[in-house]
Amino acid sequence: MCNPTWPDELPPTQRHRMPTLVGAVILAAAMAVLTVVTVWSRFLADTDALRWLDVAVGVLAVAAAPVLLWRPVPAAVLLTALAVLSPAATPAASTAALLVAQRRPFPVAAAVGAGGIAAQAVQGAWRPPGGLTYGWWLVLIVAAYGALVGWGALARARRALIRSLRERARRAEAEQGRRVAEARAAERARIAGEMHDVLAHRLSLIATYAGALEYRPDASAEQRTHAAGVIRTGVHQALEELREVISVLRDDEHPDTPPQPTLADLARLVEESRAAGMRVRLADEVADAGALPAATGRTAYRVVQEALTNARKHAAGEPVQVTLTGAPGDRLVVEVTNPLPATPGTPVLPGTGTGLIGLTERVRLAGGELDHGAAAGWFRLHAWLAWPREPTGTGTAGRR
Repeated sequence: MCNPTWPDELPPTQRHRMPTLVGAVILAAAMAVLTVVTVWSRFLADTDALRWLDVAVGVLAVAAAPVLLWRPVPAAVLLTALAVLSPAATPAASTAALLVAQRRPFPVAAAVGAGGIAAQAVQGAWRPPGGLTYGWWLVLIVAAYGALVGWGALARARRALIRSLRERARRAEAEQGRRVAEARAAERARIAGEMHDVLAHRLSLIATYAGALEYRPDASAEQRTHAAGVIRTGVHQALEELREVISVLRDDEHPDTPPQPTLADLARLVEESRAAGMRVRLADEVADAGALPAATGRTAYRVVQEALTNARKHAAGEPVQVTLTGAPGDRLVVEVTNPLPATPGTPVLPGTGTGLIGLTERVRLAGGELDHGAAAGWFRLHAWLAWPREPTGTGTAGRR
């Protein structure tokens, strides 16, 4: 069964786009054939006056039939009224009941069907059908209209179900698209956090050495050469890391994310800070570090990296103590402390103020908590991360 979209079911601005002319011609032709057959079957049995009445009613019925495509209910009422006068309108009136049932709610279709039965009953009373008694003929009329209304209502329900399924499929597709977009946005936010952690650390090292060159004009040629070399290396590494992040952001389909640092790279991070002139003491008291999940180790690395970056910005020249403790089945604890400078100065590198906020959220998502603040002349950053006892097979083996 076909399921067309009727012209009157579309918005007014779209109705002119429907190929209704062909449908109207086909409907008028079919009604013309059925009407001619009906009129011819009764032509010899009726008087001359009734013959011409049948012809006139048949012409009106054929002319009104195409209007069903645009105004089904008014056209059905007109055809039902014509059916009272002549059997020539019966084919068009029956078709009208079917089309109304396909396109209008059931109460409207039932009313049109009841009107058609009443019209046929009146017609049969003053123009009795041949070959059947009036009672049996009326039973057939009721059965026919009931079948037409039921068939039309079933077709309308099926069409409504198909539209509903298509709408659900469209919404599901839109929902899937929204989820994909949210996943991409979340991934981009994660990459932005990685960019902040990596570049802030790298650029703070560069700023530290650049500040030494600026404020130590009496430095020896060897010291200036060493500082310049560190700055050049730091800039090169920062550009490489920035290029990697940008390449990931540009590739939405198959991001090739470079390996992320874990707790095994913490010793290298501390050495970089020491090379930049920081006094960093690392106390690593982690038991069975090889069993630490990689994600937990990566988060701990970012905690220490952000703490060293902040110490370099706001407490330049002050010693920094980094302490790690923990064991499987308990938790991994990271604590970084440094004394506050006696006279707060301008940070060597301006910041956005969102580093610790993003770090707090990162630690929370990893199943831990982060606390930081200044008290009694010291700045303390304390974080703990969950460390399940079950082996994951992805621990940070090979700690340096």
